[in-house]
Amino acid sequence: VSLTYVFSHPMEYAKFLIQIGHEPMPPYRTRSLLGKPVQALPNVFRYVKYIKEMDGFVGCYRGYFPKITGQICGAAAAAAVTKNFNSMESFSPIEDEMSDEEKISYLKRSLTKDIVGRTVTIIVSHPFVVISARMMAQFVGGEEIYNGFFSSVVEIYKEQGLSGFFSGLFPRWLGELTTLILSSFIIFAINNYVIHDRELKAFTTPTINFVANSLTYPFCVVSSCMAVNNCGLAAGLPPNMPIYNNWASCWVHLSRQGLLNRGSSLLIRYYHGPPRSSSLIAAN
Repeated sequence: VSLTYVFSHPMEYAKFLIQIGHEPMPPYRTRSLLGKPVQALPNVFRYVKYIKEMDGFVGCYRGYFPKITGQICGAAAAAAVTKNFNSMESFSPIEDEMSDEEKISYLKRSLTKDIVGRTVTIIVSHPFVVISARMMAQFVGGEEIYNGFFSSVVEIYKEQGLSGFFSGLFPRWLGELTTLILSSFIIFAINNYVIHDRELKAFTTPTINFVANSLTYPFCVVSSCMAVNNCGLAAGLPPNMPIYNNWASCWVHLSRQGLLNRGSSLLIRYYHGPPRSSSLIAAN
């Protein structure tokens, strides 16, 4: 898993910059899949290449250390908190003969454990996510404020206090829990009441998870923006980004601009107008 994070981080880095609206390379003329003339933006691989050209190979790994540290700490904390749930029965409602009431009871207990675990993971890891986000966002303005891990901790506390470590927390939490609950109920319903072929059931979870993640993706964009908004970096200040009053005003503003899904497609990226808003003040 750690190797996966190592190889994927440069692309996640580029995706984050796209989410916060940084498009350093101009669009180019091309044709859509239907042959219609359109303008497109460079894909994620070209974006990573651009980052490497600007900052070198090591620069492609800005924010990697706090990100992976947060994931480890979050997973450890969740395991410690949810260990009391491990006494639940080991049987599966799909594989064993159970009544509808038993299946629903199992779902409730399993989902409760997942919600608690995911919430703990998010809360514990989020300060690390904010540090990582601000390290990466420095690419936009070329600042050197958030370079080291401990110096970043001091900087955030000095500028924003403890609340700074939880910038963008709520939309992240809301998005991830919505995904978890939505996918859990749909997968449960399909596997128990619609599909009876065991081989077909293997495709239910990845398919539903993909759909659920696509539906809640805007929360990821809003969380990324709020993690760097008005933090002293050029990436989070006008003209690159309006100053938002809260995450809801960020959502409304991006929705009006049609930008809630930016970064969701990393290979085929059509240009739909300026990625940066012409307005410097977000709607209340």
